[in-house]
Amino acid sequence: MPEYSLRQRELFVQKSTRVAASYLRRTEELGDIPQAMKPFLDVLRRVFVDLEDVSRSQGMKTVGTYCVMLPSELIWAAGAMPVRLCSGSYTAYTIGDDLVPRDACPLVKSVMGFGEIEVSPLYSNCSLMVIPVTCDCKKKLAGMLERLKPTVTLHVPSSKERDADMEEYVRELYRLIPILEEVTGRQVTPQSLAEAINQKDYAQYEMSRFLTYRQHNPPLLHGTQVMAVMNAFAYMPPLEWAKCMRQLNDELEERLKQKKFAAKANRPRILVTGSPILYPNLKIPLLIEEMGGMLVGDETCMGERALYDPLTVTDRSFDGMMRALAGRYTRPCTCPTFTENRQRIFRIKQMIKDHQIQGVIYHVLRGCLVYDYEYPVLEEELEKEGIPIIRVESDYNEEDVEQLRIRIEAFIELLKLKQFSEQKARGTV
Repeated sequence: MPEYSLRQRELFVQKSTRVAASYLRRTEELGDIPQAMKPFLDVLRRVFVDLEDVSRSQGMKTVGTYCVMLPSELIWAAGAMPVRLCSGSYTAYTIGDDLVPRDACPLVKSVMGFGEIEVSPLYSNCSLMVIPVTCDCKKKLAGMLERLKPTVTLHVPSSKERDADMEEYVRELYRLIPILEEVTGRQVTPQSLAEAINQKDYAQYEMSRFLTYRQHNPPLLHGTQVMAVMNAFAYMPPLEWAKCMRQLNDELEERLKQKKFAAKANRPRILVTGSPILYPNLKIPLLIEEMGGMLVGDETCMGERALYDPLTVTDRSFDGMMRALAGRYTRPCTCPTFTENRQRIFRIKQMIKDHQIQGVIYHVLRGCLVYDYEYPVLEEELEKEGIPIIRVESDYNEEDVEQLRIRIEAFIELLKLKQFSEQKARGTV
């Protein structure tokens, strides 16, 4: 593997932090953002622009995660802090491009780039990395990261319908516990697990409250800003995030009373689904809103999906809580890693209704085959509903921005024309 000089590391830091700062600035400039959003943006600035480690209690270790199907409650119960290491860095991607096959997804390339150049405390300070195997690239990523950090894979069943598969996932979670305990020096007890579950529940409660404001028409907040809030969850303790979210919810409630909206009601309301959108790779959300659309919903694993489904515990024994975690992180999950995925179609249709969606943008990272496979099915289903959908493929660079801009702008104009035709038919224009 290549060795990087001090000068190469300095150039990497300059470029990566400049790109991260640029996307953060554009997110802030979309409109008059609530004051309560500042803590979330500060976290992203600290981690990606200042390249500082996450804030945590003294002596607390961090565990790197690579998927929302890993129960973060187990990590908290072991006395460690989970941090999401899936990366949207264009600069790290260019380094990873030399380390993995050309057709590997940009997310994996970016992760490998950060791991190799060793300039981010977020990566270098992790005591353990846990990788749920949800695709072939994640499987090979785990093998490559093992030489950098202690790494453990978590087998995710290909089906969530068969009880035998779910039993296997429960066993995988039990297998993870002693590994976490060895890293942290603390035991996962029924009490610590229950406490971690309660903390996550609080965050999910505030998220459910937030969704009622997000669905409002006219919108109270730009969708790109919402995605920044959701990305920040990966680098904050759940109670801290929930406290900040409660303040944001309170401010949104006041804005609603004052009719202080982020945009007019006539802007096309758009849903984004498909491959993960990870900070700082916010070019798709930004293009949507800079071109006159309004991103009012996202069915992505770094968006609403991460905190949408609450955990239901009917048996408060340790095994009961473990089984509840296994069920919550797989049964309702709409990730295309599962062979049967009708739930995803149902969920997207539900979001279209709840968020008053007028068009869907299906985002595919180049090389992300599991999501690409599902586009034709979704296209066919939405065609029956009369909902326009467009597939956009992107990479971790800015070379495709103009092409994406043209396609997204044309799609938004199509939605505006459809909107005008419907209003004309109703006699409202």
